Amino acid sequence: MGVQGKEADDSDPSVWSRSSLDRSSEKKARTKVDFSVLPLLYLGFFVFQLDRMNIASAITDGFATDIHVTQSTINLGNQILFAGIVAFEIPCNMAQQRVGPRKWLAGQIFVFGLLATMQVFVRNRGSFLALKMLLGVAEAGYIPGAIYTLSTWYRKEELATRVAVFFFGMFSGNALNPLIASGILQLDGCRGLKGWQWLFLIEGLFTISVFFLFLLFLPGSPAVPRPLLSSGLVKFSDSDKEILTARLNNPDEGNPEDNRGARISLQIVWKTVSNYRRWLHFVSSFAVFSTWSPLTTYTPSIIMSLGFDRTDANALAAVGALLALAVVFGFAYLSDRVKLRGAIIVMAQLCYLITLIVALTVQPHVNRWSRWGLWTAVNSFAVGYHPLHNTWVQVNCRDPRERSISIALWVMFSNSGLVAGAQYFQATDKPLYENGLRVMIAMVSVGMLAALAQIGIYFVHNRRVSQGKHRPRDKSAPFMHVFVEASFNTATVGDI
Repeated sequence: MGVQGKEADDSDPSVWSRSSLDRSSEKKARTKVDFSVLPLLYLGFFVFQLDRMNIASAITDGFATDIHVTQSTINLGNQILFAGIVAFEIPCNMAQQRVGPRKWLAGQIFVFGLLATMQVFVRNRGSFLALKMLLGVAEAGYIPGAIYTLSTWYRKEELATRVAVFFFGMFSGNALNPLIASGILQLDGCRGLKGWQWLFLIEGLFTISVFFLFLLFLPGSPAVPRPLLSSGLVKFSDSDKEILTARLNNPDEGNPEDNRGARISLQIVWKTVSNYRRWLHFVSSFAVFSTWSPLTTYTPSIIMSLGFDRTDANALAAVGALLALAVVFGFAYLSDRVKLRGAIIVMAQLCYLITLIVALTVQPHVNRWSRWGLWTAVNSFAVGYHPLHNTWVQVNCRDPRERSISIALWVMFSNSGLVAGAQYFQATDKPLYENGLRVMIAMVSVGMLAALAQIGIYFVHNRRVSQGKHRPRDKSAPFMHVFVEASFNTATVGDI
């Protein structure tokens, strides 16, 4: 059975200890998850990002003019989209755990792709805003649901890397969208459709195709790995199922079992929401991530205003987003090397703050290529902290249910930031957006201070625990928070 120290007929994974697992068999089973579950969740995030951010390229093709709306309406539409995500984040996440990821995530992608495709028919302000609202509701819950799904397949010490790969779906979607759009927009006038209509049509249909991939190939859970409509490309043997289930049987993390039908009570929701020691995580994410919203919407237009044509502007907009992938990976690697989780997040935010200050100060005095370089640098550092912050939240949760709700809260606050950030760049502030940059500098400063304060809260709490001065009200074991060394050897104690 690939297990040491057990009789051949003892197949009950609940009595296995992880030390008894055959490491080679465990690695083989985990690799199957890496090549089945993780790529599909990544791909889902990728198409979500394509469909919600392709409006940036559509604007360069005259979308706003064609449907007779102003920049203020575009901003409002983005606000409505992100507000829909926020409003339905936790309910959708709870529903997904009852229905199961194979059905819920696949259905979510189909609905989102269908709505994205219907943007082809937008003709006025009302239809634009209505579709944005529906797109926000359709996307709600995907990020925390996918991350929770990953947590049902991977051990805690393996999760951070996989979550980073998952978030690359968002960042690579943002990076590749301008490049893809620069080609699709060349279809302008073909069969009577404008370039932006072809953009919405092709990318929306691509999203729907991913729905079929989920139905055919997304495994359900370690206990029931078979996809809904096929046996899957990656086959899990009975031994693989037993190993994947046994390796997750950590009594401190609850019972992972089959995430289908798992329930999160309102008591757990309230306990997680009311844990004030984590609130500054959410404040920091809200403040800093809000500044990404105007960048994803208006960077191609900003570059186009420098004198570049539509195709070149979209291609040049991709450079900063592509560099952001390297920045995210670099900070993640540094965090794993030095183990200063909170400090690396603050460092990443500080680098972003510096680029914003330099851009505000320098761009009025330089030529167009230098201004493009400044906006590219801003986009490069805009999200370097983001996946790290998600991991920092996760490692400070006691069990999977608490982690699931905490992730949902983190995503809600991050998307709430995007709601606010949608108004940072106003038409009256063109072309340099100096007022918008000042607001962004202020918000990043607030977020960085909140992250520093979060480190301080964890430090004081851990000192009280080590001195025996902290007693949880529910009489559970005291929890040591992680902010320096993300030790995963125990679910309750981080090395300080």
